[in-house]
Amino acid sequence: MTVEAIEIENAAITKAYKELLKVSYTTLTKDDKKLIRSAFEVALDGHKDQRRKSGEAYIFHPLAVAKIVAQEIGLDATSIASALLHDVVEDSPDYNIEDIEKKFGKTIATIVDGLTKISSLSKEQDMDVSLQAENFRKMLLTLNDDVRVIIIKIADRLHNMQTMDAMREDKQIKIASETLYIYAPLAHRIGLYNIKTELEDLGLKYTEPDVYNDILSKIKESKEEQDLYIAQFSEVIKNSLDKEKLDYTIKGRPKSIFSIRRKMLNQGVPFDEVYDKFAVRIIYKCDAENEKFLAWKIYSVVTDHFRPNPIRLRDWISSPKGTGYEALHITVMGPKGRWVEVQIRSERMNEIAEKGYAAHYKYKQNNEKEDNLEGWINRLQEALENPETNAVDFVEQFKLNLYSKEIFVFTPTGELKSLPKGATALDFAFSIHTEVGMKTRGAKVNGKLVPLSHELKSGDQVDILTSENAKPNPNWLDYATTARSRSKIKSALKEDKKRIGEEGKEILRRKLKQLKITLNEDTVNELVTYFKLKTSLDLFYRVGLGTIDNAMIKSYSASRSGAIMSFIKNKITRKSTPKKEDLEKEEVTAKFDSLVFGKEEEKLDYKLSNCCNPIPGDSVFGFLTVTEGIKVHKKNCPNALSLQSNYAYRIMAAKWIDSTQQEFSAQIILTGIDHIGLVNDITKIISENMHVNMKSISFDSDDGLFSGKINVVVKNKTLLTKLLNRLKKINGIDKVTRL
Repeated sequence: MTVEAIEIENAAITKAYKELLKVSYTTLTKDDKKLIRSAFEVALDGHKDQRRKSGEAYIFHPLAVAKIVAQEIGLDATSIASALLHDVVEDSPDYNIEDIEKKFGKTIATIVDGLTKISSLSKEQDMDVSLQAENFRKMLLTLNDDVRVIIIKIADRLHNMQTMDAMREDKQIKIASETLYIYAPLAHRIGLYNIKTELEDLGLKYTEPDVYNDILSKIKESKEEQDLYIAQFSEVIKNSLDKEKLDYTIKGRPKSIFSIRRKMLNQGVPFDEVYDKFAVRIIYKCDAENEKFLAWKIYSVVTDHFRPNPIRLRDWISSPKGTGYEALHITVMGPKGRWVEVQIRSERMNEIAEKGYAAHYKYKQNNEKEDNLEGWINRLQEALENPETNAVDFVEQFKLNLYSKEIFVFTPTGELKSLPKGATALDFAFSIHTEVGMKTRGAKVNGKLVPLSHELKSGDQVDILTSENAKPNPNWLDYATTARSRSKIKSALKEDKKRIGEEGKEILRRKLKQLKITLNEDTVNELVTYFKLKTSLDLFYRVGLGTIDNAMIKSYSASRSGAIMSFIKNKITRKSTPKKEDLEKEEVTAKFDSLVFGKEEEKLDYKLSNCCNPIPGDSVFGFLTVTEGIKVHKKNCPNALSLQSNYAYRIMAAKWIDSTQQEFSAQIILTGIDHIGLVNDITKIISENMHVNMKSISFDSDDGLFSGKINVVVKNKTLLTKLLNRLKKINGIDKVTRL
């Protein structure tokens, strides 16, 4: 940096320090200012060689955190000094806790030590991963030392969220998710409502930037209209309030972006249909004796002019919230038929709402000396500390899953993961790492084995079981919900299809050679046309699976000359550019290769009706005719209504399927002479067959004879027949039958 740049930066640092003293909520004595000055000098020295990712001097961060503590939270000089020092021990080799205690006393040293522990906890794995469940518990339990540790940590998080633009996107999302899950609810619980709202909005800004910016722009667009509406609303009640000779102000306050988003999700409506997008706040001055009386008097004035919603009355004056929040909230039908939330607060109540317990402590101190900040710390500790529960339960007790469309679950080591609501154990596996997802063979949720389709809930601790032999199968698509997991599974299935296709190509080459047919481009095209497929890969894949078997290939060979003529004719007619609808029809047709009927999905002989000419992929039904067997009609066929109403007893359910994606269950019964290694021989053959999935196996042995049952899932009968034949060849096997 140039000398001029250093001078400019130093001037900015000095200005920020003076601003800190000026905006302090509490009145600072000479000793207070001396303490803060001393803390500032140590922080300046401790961070002299440090810069933030944005490039600015690091000292601006503790100054900003101290300003939040002083102005927005309203804590005392001890807290302001602790905020200035919160990173010194962690970041500077020149200072340790003993140095801080020697210079600033035990209280500040305890707070700084607590903040240092929290920072080191979050760095145990990696600086950027979300706090582990157990670490979060430990963080809250620093309340045993001093609740100001947590309050300053919230201020620290707020400033980090305000200055995250210089970070990588993945880090922004992780920190923002953790903020929404842990820090915003904690700020709410402590009564820091303004900070809680800002944390939520900033969290949304980084987790769903498009949504955030869209709502923000719409709020700006509607600001003029909103200001006019609030002015009209206020005008109606001003005369009545003035007649009562009240000293008051009326403010319009837009609801936060986060809360508008939550209403849009909960109510299932767009922005324009969220009607209570702002609240009207009436703040009045009074003495302590008349505080409650005047609140209800204002309530009476408002409801004289506007009809209240009786189920939306919130009386937190008679019974304040546990955080100390006091106010009357009513929802009334305002001008133009809009619901408006009206918040009625005294100046004291308003300060408590904005500053939390710092203001509560300030007001109580005058009358009730025993009810001080220490008393509050003790009460909050009791609410937070419960050593009997485990870490995950402890976190869940705070009901931190504030996003209705988002859940938060934990890895076995306690790392926090965010997933969409409805996500399954399989989705979680892919969220950890693609390789973990690909090798998944099972999952445990909260210590219990569950299917991969198990839907996760916030607070679940999930352990994924993997195996080198595991791999994705088509069923996985039925219970994978996230875009990431579905795309990875589809990609893996395509690769698997390619590999099977390569094997199938070699099998086809050998079989055609026996029939004295050469496998070349023309032959492949003929076969694709003959079997009504879309690509050569579809052909090779079906041969590899065994769904196109010897008999079918011989049938092709027998009709080859006719197929060649048909193919040549097809090539000639296709020289012109194919129509779009023809291409679309081909694409649909290629996905299906078989029709099945009834609940049992049987394959039966059928004919396609001429009245509607159904093609593979159409929604269809079967109609049992008197002379022509089953005729297949489209469900929107012109004759469909007539047939279904007059001959309902002759209608058969029907649907097109892709036979390569189907799976069938079968039970195999084996008997024979028992010997050592027999079970191993049987399971080895089944596991070597890549297209057979073994569901269960049981064996009994009696006087040297054995009997066994194996439940398997196969794609087709051909594969099952092959497996039965291989099992029969095992030494000692007497009989193998399919039940």
